[in-house]
Amino acid sequence: MTKLIQLIAVCLLLATVLCAQNSIIRGTVQDETNAVIPNAKVTATGPRGIVRSVTSGPDGSFNFAALPVGSYNITATSPGLTQFQPTKVELGASPVSVNIQLRVAVETQQVTVQETTAPAVTTDPAQNAGQIILKGEDLSALSDDPDDLESDLQALAGPSAGPNGGQIYIDGFTGGRLPPKESIREVRINSNPFSAEFDRLGFGRIEIFTKPGTDKLRGQAFFNISDGTFNSRNPYLTSTNSAPFQSKMFGGNLGGPLGKKASFFVDFERRNIDDDGIISATILDPNTLLPTPYSNYVATPQRRTTISPRVDYQLTTNNSITARYSYTRNDLTNQGVGQFNLQSRGYNQLNQLHTAQLTDTQIIGAKAINETRFQYQHINDAGLGDNTLPALNVSQAFNGGGAQVGKNYDIEDHYEIQNYTSYSSGAHAWKFGVRMRTATLNSLSPSNFGGTYSFTGGFVPVLDPTTNLPVVAGVVCDPVAQTPGCQTVTSLERYRRTLLYQRMGLSPTQIAAYGGGPTQFSISTGTPYSAVDETDLGFFVQDDWRVRPNITLSLGLRYEVQTNISDYRDWAPRIGIAWAPGGKGNVRPKTVFRGGFGIFYDRFDDTYTLQALRFSLINPPQINYIASGAAMLLNYYPNVPPTSALTAVGSAGYQVDKNLRAPYTIQSAIGVERQLPKNTTIAVNYTNSRGVHLLRSRDINAPLPGTYTTTGTGVRPYGGNGEIFQYESDGFYRQNQLFVNVRNQANRYVSLFGGYFLNFAHSDTDGANTFPANQYNLASEWGRAAIDSRNRMMLGGAITTKWDIRFSPFILANSGRPFNIYESRDLYGDTLLNTARPAFATDPNAPGVIKTAYGIFDPNPKPGETIVPRNFGEGPAFFSVNLRVSKTFGFGPERGPRNTGAQGMGGMPPGGGFGGGGGPRGGGMRGGGGPHGGGGGMDGTTNRRYNLTISANARNLFNTNNAGPYIGDITSPLFGTSNRLAGGFGAEANPANNRRIEFGLRFAF
Repeated sequence: MTKLIQLIAVCLLLATVLCAQNSIIRGTVQDETNAVIPNAKVTATGPRGIVRSVTSGPDGSFNFAALPVGSYNITATSPGLTQFQPTKVELGASPVSVNIQLRVAVETQQVTVQETTAPAVTTDPAQNAGQIILKGEDLSALSDDPDDLESDLQALAGPSAGPNGGQIYIDGFTGGRLPPKESIREVRINSNPFSAEFDRLGFGRIEIFTKPGTDKLRGQAFFNISDGTFNSRNPYLTSTNSAPFQSKMFGGNLGGPLGKKASFFVDFERRNIDDDGIISATILDPNTLLPTPYSNYVATPQRRTTISPRVDYQLTTNNSITARYSYTRNDLTNQGVGQFNLQSRGYNQLNQLHTAQLTDTQIIGAKAINETRFQYQHINDAGLGDNTLPALNVSQAFNGGGAQVGKNYDIEDHYEIQNYTSYSSGAHAWKFGVRMRTATLNSLSPSNFGGTYSFTGGFVPVLDPTTNLPVVAGVVCDPVAQTPGCQTVTSLERYRRTLLYQRMGLSPTQIAAYGGGPTQFSISTGTPYSAVDETDLGFFVQDDWRVRPNITLSLGLRYEVQTNISDYRDWAPRIGIAWAPGGKGNVRPKTVFRGGFGIFYDRFDDTYTLQALRFSLINPPQINYIASGAAMLLNYYPNVPPTSALTAVGSAGYQVDKNLRAPYTIQSAIGVERQLPKNTTIAVNYTNSRGVHLLRSRDINAPLPGTYTTTGTGVRPYGGNGEIFQYESDGFYRQNQLFVNVRNQANRYVSLFGGYFLNFAHSDTDGANTFPANQYNLASEWGRAAIDSRNRMMLGGAITTKWDIRFSPFILANSGRPFNIYESRDLYGDTLLNTARPAFATDPNAPGVIKTAYGIFDPNPKPGETIVPRNFGEGPAFFSVNLRVSKTFGFGPERGPRNTGAQGMGGMPPGGGFGGGGGPRGGGMRGGGGPHGGGGGMDGTTNRRYNLTISANARNLFNTNNAGPYIGDITSPLFGTSNRLAGGFGAEANPANNRRIEFGLRFAF
């Protein structure tokens, strides 16, 4: 199979190469009775003086192929007929459909070009009212920080369906890092969610297109700065000193012509981020051994550099080429520090990404266009951390010791090639093509070569506070029998007893009997190097059929296959329909009903295959030893046990289920879009999603039920004393979502959008690395999915005052996500410390039960007790107000009319439209919001040649304390609380500041 895929790839490479920045305008010429008009002359007038003319066919259809993106006026003439006014079209990266109506020429009329100021609805599958198109000042309203920008875009995309979330495409390619905002030409979100061109779910999909060169020399330079002086401190940093912070970002871009047939665009960006990792843990006082809250910060500086040149060249009138290269370098220091991780766990990392893209666009006759896209990515990630000392994990209290990453690297080479053909024939718009991706991953990973000691809670003797000895002498604590004189203690208490009794000179056996000693020790040995290859291939065909002027039927079919799994049945049909009652000719409909259905596959990632190769069951490059038993481990703690002492203990290997199938989602949707008075549209949509063959991990050699009591016991189905961790695909989920979104263009100065999302999601797995609590009882895994945030609201927009000061708010609120309640002990003999869940206690006064705000739990489940469902707890809610304020000053000679007014961000996700085919079609007019459709209004410039923009951007303006996920280990001293911020901005997961203010200066010409 691999050789066949490689042969196809070679043939495609020889055929042509690359990704398109040209597009298509197509449509139909009709009269006032909706009769088609053949032989009409249709003319498109666009940028750089482009004038193209075609003649409508016998069915009245016309097609302009390979037009450069930009603004066009479309006119049509026929003897005895005339057009009321030219049709304005914003042509983006995808085709646009437009109908032209001619009237009897009874009088002379003055022709003026006008653009629709009100958001409108249409049956075009790619112009669904719920999609968002961002460009120009729409993008300027978002953060300049790439991390914050990605967070904003993900928020705009809404709560995506499925456990894997949405996907980002850059110039039609998957993967890669987000380009600098200054080099982004356009962003499309939730466009045409049932298109067969894409493998993943359309709801939540984000498409980013970079800027081409221009016909005149243009450029800009910018400088942004944020300093801790203006920011608020992290509330989880309780030390008296505030963590210093400063972020500087500067760069610019330049574009212009290279002769008559070529243009260039180059951008550069540098970021110097001096942030901090905030440590919020509970440790032991080294003198008294009393639990002590520990809060501190460690500098985690980052230096990021990005440069990206691009050239567009028109070889002939029917052939154009685009070439783009991008280089990103990211130097990171003290990664891994923060929350529970102390400074000793820090490591340094260097990430480098090279991306080369080539796009070839061919016009074939009058109705077809072929696009070939090629991308090569080279990723080199290297890290260095201390693994000479064993790591120390005191579950959900603190993590110390060595970083356990050693000197490591991942070198990846990714190739992607696409060949797509679009063909227009009357009422049909066909598109078909193939995409192939192949990747090679070379990995050197001495992870855990220094070993890790883990301390967890347990059922241990109650101590006399004066003697620190058991109250009941000689007691042997049986968690199942709930022995009197015993109690459940935290992981930190077990660690305290270990240090205490070592100081008292007790023997390992005594320390273990009194409730001390490590729970587990693990270490990896062998060869750290492994490599893997993976290739996937996808074919698709689709047809957007305009059955009637007000009915569009979209039919598509996709097939996918990949290496490393034996699954060749991945057919993915897609269907979409849109009906606009009352829409005739050039009369825009007021209401559109939509429906859609599709199957969407996910790929089995090469990192899972790499893990299975690295720890394979036959001649593994590495062996992961796992030793349990406090008394045995205390003979060596805190040093590393010799290899001779580990060969007798169990080891853990990985494998991929030979029957594993690619996960897929079956999604159906219905909705209605309505254009209301006062330039307002509303979309109400419902989606039902079912995930089948979802990935999970399971220990298939865990001791059989009822055979495990203590370390070293249990009957294993495959014999031996080791674990066999297997990737399987028997997971399932259900999700139901209701979206209501509204957008309003009150006038050219005010644009607002808002939305509400109601979400219900349940599953029995949250991803490939999710282990069940009981390896032989998967039914108990059904519960709330990790993405099950019940309510979500969003409000945003842009307001421009009469002084041309622009206010751009972005408000986000959502209810809490679920979190798993578990205990960090091995209850089933599978060596997994963070998967077992407690039971609801039947006797609240029994020894060892734990009383919490979420219920009374028995950490030692007994027959007949109900196990706590997965993801039973609910975490904190989130509320944040972001505000950007900007003002542009123009000077120098005038350069033409000035666009004024506010722009909208094009509505709310993902409320509309379920067309099946055509890819992301539709023009910028569907962006909605501004007086010029998706990109109207001010774009940060004036009618002067030179422009200077000053701005201030506040993230979390009201300094709301948005807590991060709650700690779910019931034996942690911090159970049910959070020790970090929820994030939402910045490169650091738990940043130094809770509110961040950034000032910016930009000069453009």
